[in-house]
Amino acid sequence: MTRQSLLIVGLLVAAFPSFAQQQKVGAPPEASNMRLVGWTDLQARSAYQPTIHRQGDRWIAYVGHHGGTDDIAEPVNPMTGKPEPNGTSIVDVTDPANPKYLRHLPGQPGKYEAGGAQMVRICDGSALPKGDRAAVYMLRTFGGEAHEIWNVANPAEPVLVIRIGGLKDTHKSWWECDTGIAFLVGGAPDWRTKRMTQIYDLSDPKNPVKIRDFGLVGQEPGATGTVPTDLHGPISTGPQGNRVYFGYGTNKGGMLQIVDREKLLKGPKEPTPANLAAPEVARLVMTPWTGAHTTFPMPKMPVAEFARDKDGAERDIVMIVNESILNECAEARQMVWFADLSIEKAPMMVSNWTVPEASGNFCQRGGRFGAHSSNESMDPVYYKKMAFIAFFNAGVRALDIRNPFQPKEVGYFIPAITEKTDKRCVKVDGQDRCKTAIQTNNVETDARGYIYIVDRANTGMHILELGGEARTVAGLK
Repeated sequence: MTRQSLLIVGLLVAAFPSFAQQQKVGAPPEASNMRLVGWTDLQARSAYQPTIHRQGDRWIAYVGHHGGTDDIAEPVNPMTGKPEPNGTSIVDVTDPANPKYLRHLPGQPGKYEAGGAQMVRICDGSALPKGDRAAVYMLRTFGGEAHEIWNVANPAEPVLVIRIGGLKDTHKSWWECDTGIAFLVGGAPDWRTKRMTQIYDLSDPKNPVKIRDFGLVGQEPGATGTVPTDLHGPISTGPQGNRVYFGYGTNKGGMLQIVDREKLLKGPKEPTPANLAAPEVARLVMTPWTGAHTTFPMPKMPVAEFARDKDGAERDIVMIVNESILNECAEARQMVWFADLSIEKAPMMVSNWTVPEASGNFCQRGGRFGAHSSNESMDPVYYKKMAFIAFFNAGVRALDIRNPFQPKEVGYFIPAITEKTDKRCVKVDGQDRCKTAIQTNNVETDARGYIYIVDRANTGMHILELGGEARTVAGLK
């Protein structure tokens, strides 16, 4: 290349950052202190929630999927040779370097949010109070209309146990394996919101028992006025912590609701304003620009910085993750927030964190840029030490959260795109302008320390491990 050509390229890079940053098929991943161990393409299906479960001497990944796309409504399953609506991928990750795809379990026909089987939770029958001790139960959504329970003791041959139907917009539920209590997200008939909570006793999965409907005052049947923000999802600390943390909103109108679990389960069930308000301990209202996709509790978290202080050496922290939903930064930045709930009646934000946009010119890369979700495993390997945040075209980010007042990035991994990675478009002068970029959607970890990230744009599941400073923070050898 001549000196003149080099000068032209340099000027292009300076004037148009995306010239340098646009991802290309065949290019290596971008990474710091995180390394790729293994990968599976998940049959090029748009992926949402991964859940990793130890079954005997095996480790199995259960991955929920969004519905199909306008271009490919039902991808072909190479194991059957037939088109199938997106559902649940079941993958043996015992050897993370060589994941083995076991089964695709079709979901509800439909595109994008209208089909698929996005959410998945797993409980051993031996852990549930009334479960079949030989069973392993998978709770999943079925499109937007139902929740299903399957026996996946043989993960390659799932067996349907029961379906709870007649719903709308089912989504991100929570299941307590030690009690069987399940907080099922969806829309119940006659409620004014498309997403609220139906609480069930699923301790005997064959015989679900409904406990109550729950939501914000103003969402219940017969209410009037403005409807409060839809629920996104809850996380429970179980009977030991006696709290359920509900996150409302996705990219706007966010709120964290702190609820007394015992009052919620044992209080009056009729959805009157008084009965809905009774279990609430407090709430933390966020800016109208941000939502509360994930509300991850870390109670009694030791903070070394405060170790010599008379009070407050331990803090009750909830990590709140927003969700970016618009392409190419056409909204306020969606980030990660840390709330101190040590004084429950006076919860307060103490810090936040985002990927610096200029570090990768992410607004120019295409697709969404911003936070979406965090890992939700409470296994000691990372709990209260590190958090992993799915950040769409900025990949997954590894945070040192030992001081939640000053979270610090210690690693990241942005996967390479493939020929199957789907495009993301925005309207410019009435015409579609499309780019192809990674869209890391959700993330989970296992007790061995592996990190699993899945892609919304059909790039599959990447299995990662830590290195360098990040590995030291986690205390891994």
